[in-house]
Amino acid sequence: MRIPIGLGVAAVVLLLAGAARADTIPGDVELGAGLYDRCLACHSPARNRTGPKHCGVMDRTAGTLAGYRYSESMRESGIVWTAETLDAFLEAPRKFMPGTKMTYAGVPDPTDRVDLIAYLATLREDAEACR
Repeated sequence: MRIPIGLGVAAVVLLLAGAARADTIPGDVELGAGLYDRCLACHSPARNRTGPKHCGVMDRTAGTLAGYRYSESMRESGIVWTAETLDAFLEAPRKFMPGTKMTYAGVPDPTDRVDLIAYLATLREDAEACR
């Protein structure tokens, strides 16, 4: 089967855009790493705890990480974790997704959320923190 050249080029552009995404998310990664300390009571970059691990969270479909028991609402949400969806979720988790197991009230400051998301974007599966 031959793929029309226009579709092939479009697919490559989309793949490259996705690969570059983590490097283009605004925010201060160092400040975000400090803010992530708040998350460590329940989460870890590299392993599941009370909450799921965060390595590879960007562009992952919510509720799909193997080895973690998600709420039904998370599993059935169909949400993909992007800067935009994480921002909305982190602002008020239970308002964004009623039924979530996450009991944390949220991160009210928009700048803190941007910085935290910039840090989360660095947690690719091959990152040092993920080993």
